[in-house]
Amino acid sequence: MNAVLRRALVCTVGLAMTLSVTAACGKAGGAKSGSSSAAGDPNAIGLLLPENASSVRYESFDRPFIEAKVKALCAQCKVLYNNAEGSAAKQKQQFDTLLTQGVKVIVLDPYDAASTQSWVQEAAAKGVKVVAYDRLAAGPIAAYTSFDNEKIGELQGQALLAALGPQAAEANIVMINGDEADPNAAEFKTGAHKALDGKVKKVVYEQSGQWNPTVAGQKISAAVTEFGKSGFQAVYSANDGMAAAIITQLKGAGIKVPVGGQDASLDGVQRVVAGDQAYTIYKTYRQQADAAAELAVALLQGKDVKAVATSSVDSATAKNIPTKLLDAKIVTKDTIATTVMADGIYKASDICTADYAAACAAAGLK
Repeated sequence: MNAVLRRALVCTVGLAMTLSVTAACGKAGGAKSGSSSAAGDPNAIGLLLPENASSVRYESFDRPFIEAKVKALCAQCKVLYNNAEGSAAKQKQQFDTLLTQGVKVIVLDPYDAASTQSWVQEAAAKGVKVVAYDRLAAGPIAAYTSFDNEKIGELQGQALLAALGPQAAEANIVMINGDEADPNAAEFKTGAHKALDGKVKKVVYEQSGQWNPTVAGQKISAAVTEFGKSGFQAVYSANDGMAAAIITQLKGAGIKVPVGGQDASLDGVQRVVAGDQAYTIYKTYRQQADAAAELAVALLQGKDVKAVATSSVDSATAKNIPTKLLDAKIVTKDTIATTVMADGIYKASDICTADYAAACAAAGLK
């Protein structure tokens, strides 16, 4: 029996008991992230993030930043959090649970954006507002915040060209893209091709790594088997999690070529310091999280979101969605101090652990 039904049963029995028991039944207890104890709480905001295996950003940055900003904007507000752990079906269950709990605003980063249309329609029919976070979910979204994802792909391609230097024009490239179910992955891919096409010799191998390091490792191994050790001169990886597996496989095969990533994960930045990874892309997570929290609280309080969402986008299922898009930055060994460290994402002590102390010293990080 779930918590909502159990509480309803207790309250029904409690009608014949003392007033204090009845009162205790009438109000849910304090909610913790991921719990179901805030049923019907008018100050509860749902937060659903997509996965925690390929990218550590969601647990390390997005969740705590959103929770902190919501609290700063609305002291009485609670965030009910769940992570889909890479499962669209699980995320649908989590979404349905929030609707059952009576949550009025849900911040949704969809694992499979195309699958959400019926979810968001159902929410809208119940008066529940959905803020699409990072990925543009299908359906009648109330607001959206993300980055200019095609521009991020361009930045990735530009950084890969810079890593290749004068050799770029004669370079063959392997591309390991993100999950095809993720609309952002398609935009990263489009942007990367915009930067690379015509500037490199050829993209000789291109596959989806599905945001899965294991799959990405398998794909790069297949590329090595097909083209040999000298058959490509650089690897585009759509994110740092996949880049880690790609670099491991390349090292095992005795291949050293520039490999790029995205997300500015701590281990990704450490690989950049060590020279194993050419670059990563730092998306200003705190600004994105703040925007999501501002949109969610404004919707919860019945305010106009256009004070936060300064532009609009269209999706295949909705038009003129109020939107706030943010910028991203390339992170190389030379720019770590002026990007992720300057913004307080990492301290030198976070990056420069014992294994990376010498590389940090050489890079002047302290």
